Amino acid sequence: MNRRKRRLYFIALGVITLLLAGVLLRAGMEGNIVFFYSPTDLAEKGIESGKRFRVGGLVEEGSVEREGTSLAFTITDGLNEMRVVYTGLVPDLFREGQGVIAEGRLDEDGKVFRADNVLARHDENYMPPEVADSLKETGQWQHATPDDTGLPKFLKDHETPDEARP
Repeated sequence: MNRRKRRLYFIALGVITLLLAGVLLRAGMEGNIVFFYSPTDLAEKGIESGKRFRVGGLVEEGSVEREGTSLAFTITDGLNEMRVVYTGLVPDLFREGQGVIAEGRLDEDGKVFRADNVLARHDENYMPPEVADSLKETGQWQHATPDDTGLPKFLKDHETPDEARP
């Protein structure tokens, strides 16, 4: 084998190795990527049941139902809603009118989201970035001012459990 053929052989071997590494990397990451959707995204895109993803929004007032360790509530982004059922320990800061992100899968009929993890905002000034972005896209987001709650328009007229004004 002369020098030119040997060089071509090593270049081809390098390209094949890089392609194989890329395919393996993509396959490994594909199972670990969890996408975020708002209730409006779910209504528009029609996500298949069984696929793992996150859904986020605000817990709708009056929608929380507790039974033992099970919790059912509705997440809204102001335009659409998604019913969420969760079994497990609920974060201490979980309450109506607060931003949450639930991770899990849609049930078979695609109407109820079965969550295996629920994340709640961790102080009165925090909203998960995905939820805030979703609310901004739908035109429901308002920035907080000193005399304002910073709540979206559809929650402005409702009292929230953590509202503590002097």
